[in-house]
Amino acid sequence: MFPPIKLSSPHTREFWEIPVLYEDDHLLAVDKPAGLLSSPDRYDPQRPNLMRLLHEGIAQGKAWATARGLTYLANVHRLDFETSGVLLLAKTRETLVQLARQFELGNPEKQYVALIHGEVNEETFRVEVRLAPDPREPQRILVVRKRGKLSVTEFRVRERYRGYTLLECRPLTGRTHQIRVHLAHRQWPVVGDKLYGGQPLYLSRIKPGYRFKRGEPERPLLSRLALHAERLQFLHPVSGQPVSIEAPWPRDLEAAVKQLRRYAALSPVRHEGPGG
Repeated sequence: MFPPIKLSSPHTREFWEIPVLYEDDHLLAVDKPAGLLSSPDRYDPQRPNLMRLLHEGIAQGKAWATARGLTYLANVHRLDFETSGVLLLAKTRETLVQLARQFELGNPEKQYVALIHGEVNEETFRVEVRLAPDPREPQRILVVRKRGKLSVTEFRVRERYRGYTLLECRPLTGRTHQIRVHLAHRQWPVVGDKLYGGQPLYLSRIKPGYRFKRGEPERPLLSRLALHAERLQFLHPVSGQPVSIEAPWPRDLEAAVKQLRRYAALSPVRHEGPGG
């Protein structure tokens, strides 16, 4: 076990304890929580983000930074604000350059898990489309025919439920919101993805005979984006050996899937991945 990194934002009075999944002299991999930006937001630079908090901690000589002798950290890739899971950081510029080349070539294998609306009949499927920002709403990404960048994701069904499906997602390219847009394009938006048509998951929608509490609004089992970066595999930039890093499912996703298995399962449970 690696000691966690404790971060706080004096501006928003928020606190995070970031689990460390892997660490050596060259790399640091953390389990990014949902609800924290990876990097500064171009539309609101003042919002707390992981990289700024880490850099501030290094500059201030926080205990977690001095114990590691950190003077440099850079993120090799990004995760969306509401996406949780494996985020890989480089401890030196040379390491960053080596890893950036791997990511540009698409060599690292990324594996996500997504809970989506809808029942998928295929065991596997692939989405290959071009993506471009919406000119009327730049934060949204659109599927386009002629312009835009090519994007490819392979999907596999893990579990089926009434009205929902749990998918394993392997993006072969690294476009903004790629998995979310690909699934919305197939009319299977990710649960909780308000930007692309996803809705919160409520127990009343899956539990037969659910009784509402009088005078109290029902709280959702899952209200945020149900997308988790479960595993990242790549070649170590120094040794050249394969490295595989996994992040356990966050509690809210694990609890939601447990209720779906209990009340809405349609196929045998495979119990694969950290949440199994």
